[in-house]
Amino acid sequence: MRQPDTANGGAMRYLPAALGLVILALSPMFGDYLVTVLGFAAIYAIFVIGLNFFMGYAGQVSFGQNAFAAIGGYTSAILTANYDWGLLPAFAVGVVGAGMAAFVVGYPALRLRGHYLAMATLALGLIVYEIAVEWDSMTQGYMGISGIPPLALGGWEILDPHWQLYFLSAIVVLALFAANRLKKSRFGNALLAISGSESAAQALGVDIAYYKLAAFVIAAIYAAVAGSLMVHFVGFVSPEVFGLNMVIAGFMMLYVGGIGSTLGPILGACIISLLPEIFRGFKDYQDLAFGAALILILIFAPKGVASFGRFFARGRRN
Repeated sequence: MRQPDTANGGAMRYLPAALGLVILALSPMFGDYLVTVLGFAAIYAIFVIGLNFFMGYAGQVSFGQNAFAAIGGYTSAILTANYDWGLLPAFAVGVVGAGMAAFVVGYPALRLRGHYLAMATLALGLIVYEIAVEWDSMTQGYMGISGIPPLALGGWEILDPHWQLYFLSAIVVLALFAANRLKKSRFGNALLAISGSESAAQALGVDIAYYKLAAFVIAAIYAAVAGSLMVHFVGFVSPEVFGLNMVIAGFMMLYVGGIGSTLGPILGACIISLLPEIFRGFKDYQDLAFGAALILILIFAPKGVASFGRFFARGRRN
């Protein structure tokens, strides 16, 4: 039976909205550079919310979510920059395309388990990366695609970095709300059962293949949304944008924030995005300081920073 999530119960359910209000209130105090860093953190938070859905809730492993981010990002970039499509239709085609690709690939791949599934999804990411490199007539290869239109809402282009951050923060809140609702639904209960024991879940009548595939497609949709937002936020895309660095960053954010927790993806995305900026003054020792900080976080918060919420909740009860 699902245990109550004390870290996210009660007033914690309002934390995403409260976080958005804090950003709205404080962002005028931030410089454009910090606002841009927070914008990247917001985009990665969406990516990691999807990764958390598949890995944290369903208990599966995927090293290939960057493939779906690339499908969403490149589709939106090509249609808007080369064929003058509007942002919303191009965005929709990219998301639907990523979802369909996840369904086609996931149907056979999700029969695998453990490290076999991890290797299959890693291969998927590498295949999509190579396609982005070699199909230069469409993707421009390593040269990349430039001149991608900025984020827009209807016919209004969002050019100011602060307004871009507002826009991205609103999408993060919506993405988190949707994931949390699914987590607390019958669908989420089925994923929890699969995560605990696939054999036991199957004995209880849970359709393992269906729920794993559905979780995989949902995670792919989140990745495609993040990929499309990324290319319009930057105005440029190349294969390196969706390379292995995206996979590594996503995993760091997921585990630092707290895998399986509601707020972990947002906390992890903010921490991993801001730590390099905090240690920028260390110059040659920046990477060393960053690595040491990650080790300390994982030592003192092995279940992620979000686990501090449960710690304080227990303290209040005692």
